[in-house]
Amino acid sequence: MRIGVIGAGSWGTTLADLLARNGHNVTIWAREPEVVESIRQRHINDLFLARSPLDASLAASGDLSEVARGADLLVFATPSHVMRLVANDVAKVLGKEKPTIASVSKGLEPGTLDLLTDVLDEVFPKCPVGALSGPTFAQEVYQRQPTAMVAASRELRAAETAQQALSCAHFRLYTSQDVIGVQLGGALKNVIAIAAGILEGMGLGHNPRAALITRGLAEISRLGEAMGADPMTFAGLAGMGDLVLTATGALSRNRSLGAEIGQGRSVAEILAERRTVAEGVTTARSAVELGKRAGVELPIATEVARVLFEGKAPQQAMRDLMERELKAEQWR
Repeated sequence: MRIGVIGAGSWGTTLADLLARNGHNVTIWAREPEVVESIRQRHINDLFLARSPLDASLAASGDLSEVARGADLLVFATPSHVMRLVANDVAKVLGKEKPTIASVSKGLEPGTLDLLTDVLDEVFPKCPVGALSGPTFAQEVYQRQPTAMVAASRELRAAETAQQALSCAHFRLYTSQDVIGVQLGGALKNVIAIAAGILEGMGLGHNPRAALITRGLAEISRLGEAMGADPMTFAGLAGMGDLVLTATGALSRNRSLGAEIGQGRSVAEILAERRTVAEGVTTARSAVELGKRAGVELPIATEVARVLFEGKAPQQAMRDLMERELKAEQWR
């Protein structure tokens, strides 16, 4: 297939490399001229995937028309807050073409609170749209460590197109029709991962982390069901799988950001030092707003947002969670 990857961060670059190694004709779009130049000249992305040689057939461009026109599959790997902006630019150069569109970003659109497939459906109304999510660290996928994800779409052929393009001996994709559950799991787990990092930064141990992950999954599931997701999705790769990885893994940007907050650093100070995006920061505020809209209580996400945006002390946030009204875990 001819495939365009929109966004050359670590994840977009890793998937572009994987697709190229699978034998596809792949071009990646990068906003940064230095990234385009380093991939073209030396087959490496020094800025976002350093010391990781890329497949020699992988092309790079800063021209969206060069990347998008004639593509059978377009993979969007841009941060959630610029997804609509970049997608609109792509739509302008596509004309009447109808490639399969796949989002591999994890988040909600700020302001509208839309799922990213909703954004892409709106921008590309005549194209089949899907989303990929699951427990993945870019570096481990690049290293060809065994990995599994989910490709979700309301149109089976869109999910199967991504499945066939990406799957290989070390990368396995399952298909799903639950685009709501797959995306909510991928977005909200980043908020819980920040909370897990905060606990770690405070010097706390395994008991609080296990409780946090379990109750975090419970509130993600509650919101998902209220929005029409299949509850079984949250027991799978895009739910529990992704949550456990991001809340415990050393390569997690969201967990590491939380750990620094737990050690007493401010969010502004941490973000000023980073080039990569920790999607959980933006998603925390969006999740709380989405919970209010759906009439669903999200106590952990609410406390994370208060720590991030209102200056609440992590110690007080933890106490407030522990001293909430007592209730049953489940009651039928």
